[in-house]
Amino acid sequence: MSEPVSEPVSGPVSGQVASHREIVIIGSGPAGLTAAIYAARANLAPLVIEGEPSSNSDQPGGQLMLTTEVENFPGFPEGVMGPQLMGDMRAQAARFGAEIVTAKVSRVDFAERPFRVWIGDPDAAEPTHTADAVIVSTGARSVMLGLEAEQRLIGHGLSTCATCDGFFFRDQEIAVVGGGDSALEEAGFLTKFASKVTLIHRRDELRASKIMQQRAIDNPRIEFAWNSTVDDVLGESKVEGLALRDTVTDEKRVLPVTGVFIAIGHRPNTDLFSGILDMDEAGYLVTGADRSTTNVDGVFACGDVQDHTYRQAITAAASGCMAAIDAERWLESRTD
Repeated sequence: MSEPVSEPVSGPVSGQVASHREIVIIGSGPAGLTAAIYAARANLAPLVIEGEPSSNSDQPGGQLMLTTEVENFPGFPEGVMGPQLMGDMRAQAARFGAEIVTAKVSRVDFAERPFRVWIGDPDAAEPTHTADAVIVSTGARSVMLGLEAEQRLIGHGLSTCATCDGFFFRDQEIAVVGGGDSALEEAGFLTKFASKVTLIHRRDELRASKIMQQRAIDNPRIEFAWNSTVDDVLGESKVEGLALRDTVTDEKRVLPVTGVFIAIGHRPNTDLFSGILDMDEAGYLVTGADRSTTNVDGVFACGDVQDHTYRQAITAAASGCMAAIDAERWLESRTD
């Protein structure tokens, strides 16, 4: 697998003129890189600012960089490793002329065109780049428990996506952490594969809707660990159990499981656009119906940053295609 070479960049020095692009794509992952492929093939020479490895909020390549085997992305009958898939998409975008820089956007100004984008010092007088159109694909991140073991074991028995990884836990005893609708939906889905699913919740009652609660209670493969928190995920190279603590008695015990799904929520990476782009109550960017348009003419959004329903690599890639086509047509309409 070959990858394009990109160097970390910093903000402009005093007096430096910002580079101008027809399209700047902020973020990468399946959405941003697909948008880059389509925009590059349309001869728009897009610039992709893919994020920084040190930043949890804009990991280059998105959450698939933290995933091991991907079996549900079309075209890979034997499956593909998440980082390999992202590396190949990145190389494909570069092949058609996309420029990719490993950096984090620190500030944007969409008040007038050309749009302005800063890398490095957000207080710099001049932006690093200007653009006729911008595509936002900064993604979303799963809310985690904050345990050191999560970073070590994600993709090795620890997951945040039942739809993605449930198949790997056939006939195993696993756990789901959470108490909302998403957690119960994940638990119900996982009973198609696992022999037993233990739902771990820190209280003695669920936050989920009544109908979701009843479905979980009626499911013979779902058990409940009430008033429990996860102190640690056990195992060096794979999940071997969970260290639980009772929130009432402070009693500690080990739950022997081979997999755990963290389902306590997702957080879109939209802080950069607060007060600039319209968001829903959960912070996801609002786009037009069946379109990638935002409230700012010429700014488009795709992928998990605007999708709190599906959150799949394939749907993110599809929305990246939509954003590139929408941006291309918008640019064409301005030159008529």
